[in-house]
Amino acid sequence: MLSGILDMSGRPLSLRAWLAIPFLFATAVLGVVAVLGVLIDAEWQATLSSALCGAAAAVTALVDVHPRTWPACRRRCLRVAYPTAIFAFGLLFGGFTVPTWVATAIGLPALVTLVILCRQADADDAADEDELSRR
Repeated sequence: MLSGILDMSGRPLSLRAWLAIPFLFATAVLGVVAVLGVLIDAEWQATLSSALCGAAAAVTALVDVHPRTWPACRRRCLRVAYPTAIFAFGLLFGGFTVPTWVATAIGLPALVTLVILCRQADADDAADEDELSRR
């Protein structure tokens, strides 16, 4: 039985994609915050907060990962330990201010990567639906 949310195609994500989720999520948020700060000429800078790391950990915990060759107990440990480590990182390093140019430079490519991954999952889902309708 699978736990968590599956990717858009109904299959668990690959291990690499799953491991990248919290970093892509957090850097995309930092990039958007930095760009919005520049647009409104804000005096604040993007900050890697414990709340942002907590949200990244929550998103990671909700998405299903299923390394095929791993036993169930190892998968369960990974699904608990990795989001917990991301959350703990946020508690330890929360409040770290990221310069606007750095947040923009890493955040916007991360946002583009997330959009591309979502579109690929949509395309995979459409292809799976076409294949099922042909049967």
